Amino acid sequence: MEAINIHFFLFFILILYGAADTIPVDQPLTDGNTIISSGGKFELGFFSPGTSRKRYIGIWFSKVSIQTVVWVANGDSPLNDRNGMLNFTRQGILTLLNGSGHVIWSSNATRYAQNSTAQLLDSGNLVVRDATVNYLWQSFDYPTDTSLPGMEVGIDLKTGFRRSLWSWKSTNDPSRGEFTWTFDPHGFPQPFIMNGSIERHRFGPWNGLGFASAPSRLPSPGYKYTYVSNPEKISIMYELTDSSIFARVVMQLDGVLQLSLWNNQTQNWDNYFGSAPADDCDIYSRCHGYSLCNNGNSSICSCLDQFEPKNPTEWARENWSSGCVRKTTLNCQKKVKFLKYPGIKLPDTRFSWYNQGVNLSTCEELCLRNCSCAAYANPDITGTNEGCLLWFDELIDIRDLGASGQDIYIKLDSSQSENSSVEKVKKLRISLPLAASILLLALCLILYIKQKKKKKKKKKKKKKDQDQDQDQIRFGEVKSLFSSGKGRKISEMFYTNESKDEVPDVPLFDFATILDATDNFSLNNKLGEGGFGPVYKGMLKEGPEIAVKRLSRYSTQGTDEFMNEVIFIAKLQHRNLVKLLGCCIQAEETMLIYEYMPNSSLDWFLFDRDRSLLLDWPKCFHIINGIVRGLLYLHQDSRLRIIHRDLKPSNVLLDIDMNPKISDFGTARSFGGNETGARTTRVVGTYGYMSPEYAAEGKFSVKSDVYSFGVLVLEILSGKRNRGFFHPDHHHNLLGHVWILFREGRSLELINAHLRESSNLSQVQRSFHVGLLCVQHCPEDRPTMASVLLMLSSDIPLPLPKEPGFFTKAYSSSSTQGESSVNEISITMLDAR
Repeated sequence: MEAINIHFFLFFILILYGAADTIPVDQPLTDGNTIISSGGKFELGFFSPGTSRKRYIGIWFSKVSIQTVVWVANGDSPLNDRNGMLNFTRQGILTLLNGSGHVIWSSNATRYAQNSTAQLLDSGNLVVRDATVNYLWQSFDYPTDTSLPGMEVGIDLKTGFRRSLWSWKSTNDPSRGEFTWTFDPHGFPQPFIMNGSIERHRFGPWNGLGFASAPSRLPSPGYKYTYVSNPEKISIMYELTDSSIFARVVMQLDGVLQLSLWNNQTQNWDNYFGSAPADDCDIYSRCHGYSLCNNGNSSICSCLDQFEPKNPTEWARENWSSGCVRKTTLNCQKKVKFLKYPGIKLPDTRFSWYNQGVNLSTCEELCLRNCSCAAYANPDITGTNEGCLLWFDELIDIRDLGASGQDIYIKLDSSQSENSSVEKVKKLRISLPLAASILLLALCLILYIKQKKKKKKKKKKKKKDQDQDQDQIRFGEVKSLFSSGKGRKISEMFYTNESKDEVPDVPLFDFATILDATDNFSLNNKLGEGGFGPVYKGMLKEGPEIAVKRLSRYSTQGTDEFMNEVIFIAKLQHRNLVKLLGCCIQAEETMLIYEYMPNSSLDWFLFDRDRSLLLDWPKCFHIINGIVRGLLYLHQDSRLRIIHRDLKPSNVLLDIDMNPKISDFGTARSFGGNETGARTTRVVGTYGYMSPEYAAEGKFSVKSDVYSFGVLVLEILSGKRNRGFFHPDHHHNLLGHVWILFREGRSLELINAHLRESSNLSQVQRSFHVGLLCVQHCPEDRPTMASVLLMLSSDIPLPLPKEPGFFTKAYSSSSTQGESSVNEISITMLDAR
């Protein structure tokens, strides 16, 4: 009798779960049983992927002959046997229990209801709903590697909650793998495929119908996209008009996003055109800055018109990592024009500004008025002339898309754009009589122009001769000064007698000496390359090792930055500032000669997985304090108050004893008396280290350097860059992540793992706290460097920091923004809330 009752009970359970699409309260779903959605499309139960014996709760297509899992609950917490149970509690929570009764996964709903239901819908969504059919929790909010029709993927901008796709680790392991599909909300939003924190593929901005390179080609009977971008959320969802079609978008193991449809005839999944990345040009920034990628060409990378390779030798070898630079540097004081490029994938829009209420002609005007604007476009291809997208950073990740591409207008020097190959002149078809008349008129014009040219040529030659005479006089004076060995002053070259006292004595090196020291600028001696140009190691005869910074003809810096560097470094003497040994100005060569730093720069250690292990906590703390002392000298103890304006790890050099020395004063500014800051229309520096008030309004002060120092400290502690930082749970950069950890009392989670082993915990926490104080949004809330030194070297109580100034979404839908001034446009680029 007892055996009959047991069999009857088991039979009842099988009927219950075989027919039902819900999990009853306190009646666990055991391994071997499943529930099926009401229309029979999806099934939920326990499964083992591939050849694995571990057990997982998942959802799969029930009418597909190949088990195709679309969602996994416990990917990171597998069961080791078949004794697991999925339970639905009276509080409305789904819990997965192992054989010992321990919870290894739960739905963790934020809202509860006593009379709730756990149901598998025919969309593949597992939901917990209350009596009024409001969803208290749903699996669609926690996607794994698959996006189904009706599933919304994106970011809740209010809470920072992300719905992203993750690749599995392997076919046998559904835990999170290397690749993720996610939105980046900065600037004009766009989706990316990320390999960890590295961009693998960029889909481009929304163009009104889709993304430039998204899987989007579905067969009849059709589909539709719903894209939302507003201050509350950014999301994308696709739906099918024929519910009988089985479709899925999968983030595959190899980092390819693939659209697949089930083929009933072949009983297999068909992969349709639209996978991404699809070719070499789909790899993010394949050709780097200001270049165009075309997979149909023998050499896939080419510079944009009126741009040229930054490193022609490497470019010829098909090493495009250095990208392209302008042939003619833009000068805001001179006239500029725009060059139209049709049929392209628009560049990376993360550091751009957008307004949907601005037409294209106003957009052009806005870009003309802002010196930092590099290009503009209307991202919408639906036929409207409304919508303005402005770029303020290097144009990266552009490819030729032909007819499916979009138009962009790139700012160029007007003298270069007139002869552009892109603006081809149309051939004129002229009848013979008209041609004869035009020819006669042309002959008259030619005679007249020749006469004018002769006069102009005479004038030009006279002026040129005068300039050459002046140059010869100046060069002769320099030469005689150098050869005589008397008063070798660089001031004699650039300044009048009235201003010589402003420039310090700086030794001049002969070009032949530098050639000999660097072995003719051998590649073996090349240390690196920055905005100024390449840097070479050298050895002077009977002298020390040197570092030679050679101004490149492609450099974005010039005489002003060169003189700035000479004046400041020669005047400043401190153990934590790099020492200038001299300079070389001969023929077309302009070079700076420094003391050689055997340990390169801080970023060389900091962001390399292996080399960072050499930076234990005592060394890091020593470096932090050295930078503090160097900045304190610049801000307070030097004769002039110096604001560096470009403090970052690559500008902190390390000597043989790992002593930090601040370098690169090309953009520095000095102040006398009680001055503490100024405002500029030419913002220079590096994104990620610039303070909000400087990047947005051009205002800079000693507190701008304090902000940069704070970013640098947090990068030292975490071993991660602020710019380009990615976290799956929110859209903030490193500073935003730091703020979240601080508020939750989890500061130590930020610290690089190897630092914890050698760290003084109180010093680490104090440095973390001080770094956060330095990156406050308002300059008034940031400490001075004198206060920072005191905070780090004592146990005085520290004030509580406020929310830092960090990049967030810079999106505007207000039409009034289109009428903003140049500075107001810059403000929208860096909305530090």
